[in-house]
Amino acid sequence: MLDISPVIPVAVIDDAGTAVPVARALVAGGVAVIEVTLRTPAALDAIRRIADEVPGISVGVGTVTTPAQLEEAASAGASFVVSPGCTPRLLDAMTASGLPCLPGAATVSEMLTLLEHGFTELKFFPATAAGGLAYLRSVAAPLPGLRFCPTGGLTPETAPDYLALPNVACVGGSWLTPADAIAAGDWTTIRSLAARAAALTP
Repeated sequence: MLDISPVIPVAVIDDAGTAVPVARALVAGGVAVIEVTLRTPAALDAIRRIADEVPGISVGVGTVTTPAQLEEAASAGASFVVSPGCTPRLLDAMTASGLPCLPGAATVSEMLTLLEHGFTELKFFPATAAGGLAYLRSVAAPLPGLRFCPTGGLTPETAPDYLALPNVACVGGSWLTPADAIAAGDWTTIRSLAARAAALTP
């Protein structure tokens, strides 16, 4: 999952009718993955439409905080799951789901807990607020088996610095799918942003 693209677009979809054009614009720009966050009532329908109509993209669900949300997303056709953090109940649900899951962690203890449960690919969130580049450099030596997707506060300017770290496989960012471009139906801008992201080197 973390090797599909240097950047995983984190998309907030307010109108499910825009989901397919957004996904197609990302694919046209060379980014074959999207994380649709569960922050709007349209999110599950957006995931369903992308899964049904855009075969060239891996559509995941983000901001999953409960087992019920995980089940709903799986039923909608999500192909992977992302959480900002992980409770024991959510961890059990992720393990039982059979889906690729990217649980969130911000502390070494959380990272060790997830590693004990077999997760070696984690979301580092909120990346900038939790220590950013310096933090990920610090955990690389004691936790050599972990790979991260840092998300939260990253920009096109800081993404290359994160991608240069040996324990970072990709980054997550909302800048590929800006709200104003989606609202305006400006798929050309999204395609252009995706092309620049796809050219980054992990």
